[in-house]
Amino acid sequence: MTSIIPDPATKVVWFLTGSQGLYGEETLAQVAAQSREVAGLLADAEEIPVTVEHRPVLTSPDAIRRAALEANADDRVVGVVAWMHTFSPAKMWISGLEALQKPLLHLHTQHNRELPWGEIDFDFMNLNQAAHGDREFGYIAARLGTPRTIVVGHAASPRVRAEVGTWSRAALGTAALRGLKVARFGDNMRFVAVTEGDKTEAEIKLGAQINTWGVTELAEAVDAVGEAAVDALVAEYLDAYDVAEELRPGGERHRSLRDGARIEAGLRGFLEAGGFGAFTTSFEDLGGLRQLPGLAVQRLMADGYGFGAEGDWKTAILVHAAAHMGAGLPGGASLMEDYTYHLVDGEELILGAHMLEVSPSLTTDRPRLEVHPLGIGGKDDPVRLVFTADPGPAVVVALSDMRERFRMVANVVENVALPEPMPKLPVGHAVWRPAPDLATSAAAWLTAGAAHHTVMSTQVGIDAFRELARQSGIELLEIHEGTTVQGFEREVRWNAAYHRLAQGLG
Repeated sequence: MTSIIPDPATKVVWFLTGSQGLYGEETLAQVAAQSREVAGLLADAEEIPVTVEHRPVLTSPDAIRRAALEANADDRVVGVVAWMHTFSPAKMWISGLEALQKPLLHLHTQHNRELPWGEIDFDFMNLNQAAHGDREFGYIAARLGTPRTIVVGHAASPRVRAEVGTWSRAALGTAALRGLKVARFGDNMRFVAVTEGDKTEAEIKLGAQINTWGVTELAEAVDAVGEAAVDALVAEYLDAYDVAEELRPGGERHRSLRDGARIEAGLRGFLEAGGFGAFTTSFEDLGGLRQLPGLAVQRLMADGYGFGAEGDWKTAILVHAAAHMGAGLPGGASLMEDYTYHLVDGEELILGAHMLEVSPSLTTDRPRLEVHPLGIGGKDDPVRLVFTADPGPAVVVALSDMRERFRMVANVVENVALPEPMPKLPVGHAVWRPAPDLATSAAAWLTAGAAHHTVMSTQVGIDAFRELARQSGIELLEIHEGTTVQGFEREVRWNAAYHRLAQGLG
């Protein structure tokens, strides 16, 4: 298995410091030295996965505009942190903020953590003016309507580092969507509403390119796979998983395993050749494929590819973004679907799965590789990995097209151990308790019109998706411990009014 998720340390956040020429060279030299120290505190923080790069102090409109344009042009740069160390007149920032196309974090901090009460003089006050310098910056950002995240506190604070880390992980997700190529093999499942969507608007808002390739092209790629490539994958399966005896070499259904391996090799090769980072399939359109891709999809998701079942490209986008946001963290990201409920009073749970396609990145146990009938799609019995997601905190997130906007809905959940064995359900699955409770969660989800396909992330929480929504200009509705149905209904109505007014007459 080969991950397509780059090392987060290869991605960069620029640390920009604002000041002005009025203070003179000596003071500006102090500003530069102190801003390097503040940037260094962030660069050394384990909570921040990206590289924090200090940039020269900005003191003029032209320098600020050029910094923004250079950040836009540098593919390594996923975001910009801005701090007004002294007082940087905000009109200098207008052209730069209007030009900036990367996520912006406004860090409201200062060099010193404590005030040296007995030593404070006017030189100290002239040098350390962030308390009102950042307010000047905040004004112009608000007036311009610049999307941004504001973090307040000293850069050595664990809370501040954690908040900057969450923002930077969301910036990794935002960057991963810019230029993402999604291959749709076939169309959406017939008559289904929520998997439809405006692909052009998705490219405008998110940067993701969504196009369709015939299943015949994929089948040709699969048929072209040589026996040596199949042998290599089979050996990998035997090493990585508990393979059912009937699938092992010499077993009566070993051909099914080889068919699954051939599909993986062909699909992976197709995606690599086309530069695709996400894809969809549909059981209604399998063409010459011998079986529904199950094992192949599971393994590709574990490698960072986004996936959506039944043509659901919006979920494929979310899975890809979530995998990049969680880079380097334990856990994983996967397609998920609320399948059925345990409705015993006080013990309510959700059993989530899909036909076959749940990523093994959700478990630390050794999955079992099996073959079973699917009962849908009309093809050979597909091979798949069977496991239960690890207990622990998680979040499930859906993306819906609400005609005039995209809406993201996120629910905080807690994965739990399987209450009882499920020997007759041989698929990857998760069991969870949604916050604040199943009744409130489900009522809010239905009120929002959220999709039945989701991404489940056990790597990042709802805070990261909040930042991703902010950076992408997407509506986000959150379901958590403090959610009530009445309050959620009000938020949905407020959001509808806001987004329709924000569109103006265009």
